[in-house]
Amino acid sequence: QVQLVESGGGLVQAGGSLRLSCAASGRTFSNYAMGWFRQAPGKGREFVARIIWTGGRLYYANSVKGRFTISGDNAKNTVYLQMNSLKLEDTAVYYCAAASNAYEYDYWGQGTQVTVSS
Repeated sequence: QVQLVESGGGLVQAGGSLRLSCAASGRTFSNYAMGWFRQAPGKGREFVARIIWTGGRLYYANSVKGRFTISGDNAKNTVYLQMNSLKLEDTAVYYCAAASNAYEYDYWGQGTQVTVSS
């Protein structure tokens, strides 16, 4: 069993910053990539960012490029999401995920709420 635990969510004013953290624990698994997704009220879950550990490749959704930065430590199975210049539309539950291959995410966290106020 692999558990992902997110932390760092909260309430922030528009234009502010938050840093999310996610740590994986439990049994050893082949960690190919880790990523962040979010789900706003009444909407489906959407991709935010991911890091592919081999080569340190980073990918972002267009909506967060230039404002969010993903980073992490493969050896510690930990990933972070630095969120700057937050907008009202960034309000969502943010989920951490881990993938053991290039095709799907195998493990998901429970999510952490991020609320951006005006």
